[in-house]
Amino acid sequence: MQTDRKLKTTSPTFSPKQIAAARAASAPRTTRDGIDWNKGVVTRGGGVAQTMSDLRRTRGRNKKPAKEQVAIRFDPDVLHAFRAAGPGWQTRMNTALKEWLLERKGAR
Repeated sequence: MQTDRKLKTTSPTFSPKQIAAARAASAPRTTRDGIDWNKGVVTRGGGVAQTMSDLRRTRGRNKKPAKEQVAIRFDPDVLHAFRAAGPGWQTRMNTALKEWLLERKGAR
């Protein structure tokens, strides 16, 4: 049943011209270089970079990390003491190590 009300959508609707182009593109055809356009995807536009950013769902790698990730082993009692204080224990451990370094520098 058609109505004159505009549907609420989260993404912009396609124009009749875009729909016609998509239907025309769905017709079986291949180019001289053998590309099969039957499995082509209609996107909102903006080029490949825009399409890729639209498809990305997670954060990427940190481009300029301020810290370095390493694997290190601690005694269970040391870890238990820091973890017992609640969330943020890694930051507190980092701060404690920085303080130790500063005290050691001052002692020299």
